[in-house]
Amino acid sequence: MSTNHLLEINQYGQSIWMDNLTRDIIQSGELKDMVENQGISGITSNPAIFEKAIAGNVIYDADIEAGVRAGLQIQEIYESLVFADIRNACDILRPVYEASNRLDGYVSIEVPPTIAHDTEATISEARRYFQEIGRENLMIKIPGTKPGLPAVEQVIAEGMNVNITLLFSVESYVNTAWAYIRGLEKRLAEGKDISKIASVASFFLSRIDSNVDGKIDAKLKKGIDDISVEAKLRAVKGKVAIANAKVAYQEYKKIVRSERWKALAEKGATVQRLLWASTSTKDPHYNDVMYIEELIGRDTVNTVPPATIKACADHCNVSDRLETDVDKAYTLIENLKDADINIDLDTVMDELLDEGIDKFIQPFQSLMNSLEDKIKVLSPV
Repeated sequence: MSTNHLLEINQYGQSIWMDNLTRDIIQSGELKDMVENQGISGITSNPAIFEKAIAGNVIYDADIEAGVRAGLQIQEIYESLVFADIRNACDILRPVYEASNRLDGYVSIEVPPTIAHDTEATISEARRYFQEIGRENLMIKIPGTKPGLPAVEQVIAEGMNVNITLLFSVESYVNTAWAYIRGLEKRLAEGKDISKIASVASFFLSRIDSNVDGKIDAKLKKGIDDISVEAKLRAVKGKVAIANAKVAYQEYKKIVRSERWKALAEKGATVQRLLWASTSTKDPHYNDVMYIEELIGRDTVNTVPPATIKACADHCNVSDRLETDVDKAYTLIENLKDADINIDLDTVMDELLDEGIDKFIQPFQSLMNSLEDKIKVLSPV
């Protein structure tokens, strides 16, 4: 039997979660097997994942039809389908949650992407989701927008687990980490237990390289007269996301060494782990598992889509690399400002955040349209 390299990664303090959830893998027993035997210790989901899972899949038709007979609206039918899958996944992962002392075993569900810029609506939906799904090992995904961070702080203070998503810049990660800390401090000041709350900060990878590479390719396409300048541009391709992540991890280390964090840790608080997201390699010329191999390290999570899970299980070269070449990472990020490269990383990150929200709004709306079509077909005449 060949070695499953995913099982080796946990030895370096990193957990592997799967970025996918469908009713098929729940009912077939595939998810249970992946959790029990293949090293998967958590699940993340998003509107794009559920759009692919539900649209065109007859496995949901009976429940859709039941919702129609019950007089439910489209949004209510959507939630009935998704909440059921989330609950069942939480139940499958509950043994991991208990065995890991609440470190792993979480299932993430995102609040509607249409409210990413609405603090109060995000708080309200997070409360409702957490209450209606009713599982301790549920994580509420909240986008790391400026209006999202006060929501994160409040939701943490109320005792919910939170996955802050769509983080691209190091600054956005740092802001997220302090929002988590403020939420814990607020809860502690109210005399409440902070030892059973978990959070991850989902730091996106491949989309950064896709954006930066596109800008570099555009420069190269125009033609570069100076060979040294061309070499500088080519040296950056496919390197920015990993360098950015390594810099973010150094910020994580500074935060957990702070007096504010130490005071919370003494009261039982759990560190907010960095979670590497968007880890499928978009460029076929790159190593298909590079966003896993290069970022294995302590107190982190990597959330991986199914195809990349299979690839890593087969041929990941597992080693603790998160803190290797850190100086080079800082240098590479700084070199983007060089006049010959001239890529404004802040602009890139702003573009990616806006695009990220749109990429979730579009499939969410598409799913609503698909459900509407299914309801028309399944509705009794």
